[in-house]
Amino acid sequence: MPISYVAKRFGMFLLVVWAAATINFFIPRLGGQNPARAAMLRQAAAGGAVQTGMEEMVAEYNKKFGLDKPLWEQYLTYIGDAAHFDFNYSIANYPSTVLDMIGQGLPWTLGLLTTTILISWFIGGLLGAFMAWPRSPKFLQFLMPPLLSLNAIPFFLLGLLLVYVFAFRFKWFPLSGGYTAGSFPGWNLDFARNVLNHAVLPALSIILVSIGGWALGMRAMMVTTHGEDYVTYADAKGLRGRTIFLRYLIRPSLLPQTTALALALGQLISGALLVEVIFSYPGIGTVLFNAIRGSDYYLIQGIVFILIVSIGLATFVLDLIYPLLDPRITYQRN
Repeated sequence: MPISYVAKRFGMFLLVVWAAATINFFIPRLGGQNPARAAMLRQAAAGGAVQTGMEEMVAEYNKKFGLDKPLWEQYLTYIGDAAHFDFNYSIANYPSTVLDMIGQGLPWTLGLLTTTILISWFIGGLLGAFMAWPRSPKFLQFLMPPLLSLNAIPFFLLGLLLVYVFAFRFKWFPLSGGYTAGSFPGWNLDFARNVLNHAVLPALSIILVSIGGWALGMRAMMVTTHGEDYVTYADAKGLRGRTIFLRYLIRPSLLPQTTALALALGQLISGALLVEVIFSYPGIGTVLFNAIRGSDYYLIQGIVFILIVSIGLATFVLDLIYPLLDPRITYQRN
């Protein structure tokens, strides 16, 4: 692969990250709300009385977080700090830093969404491939309508239905949370079983919705690939059906599926925000939701910036490995 192409793609990656980070800086400020004042008002409401000297406290917090500076100076500070992955303190959860807040929720989101995305991608892709293969069992054709029906349901809505049926009515699973209240997190079998029990319903809501989309995409690619001349030639040569299926149909069809998988993994941080919220799951989606509610500029900026970098990095890596996935793709000039 030419070094010039890698350098060009890396430059595009940096440009996209900068542009998206700039938008990420300005959007939370469009509402015009002062996050320090909002935090003080919430504390006052929780205490049942208006605190004296609130304006002085707001001014001190503005100075502490740099919100009293001109917007252009805040922007330059933000770009410099973001380049070092330093996102300041969380305004709503001071003195916790943004990285501390992200570090608390990120393992939960990575564990839940990485597992569910990979499972749904594998099962959906496999089902879609067999549905398009003429020699597959006929009963597989009847799976597509229910899968597509589930795919049309939002994650959170299916999650609410699962909660009502399996948690509220049958009481097979917990209603919410990442683990039982009062439990002590630790690396032991009992706590792992506890976490797994709480993760079943959120995981099912994502997997059941996603399988249909992956299956439909894979089936469409398989049908398209099946009409190619090289597949007809392979069949005419008398190659075994399994060889044609695996080498001549599956492999070319995996390219767009792999692209979609990489982008889905790149969006892990915000992938199922509402699913985490309705299940009170302690992941990064819940952290982002609470940050938006509390106008916590720095926490919002930190989470979204990491999301931007992860998606951009996933796209950049995909560009580099495309030739390995499909020999027909090359970046060498003739």
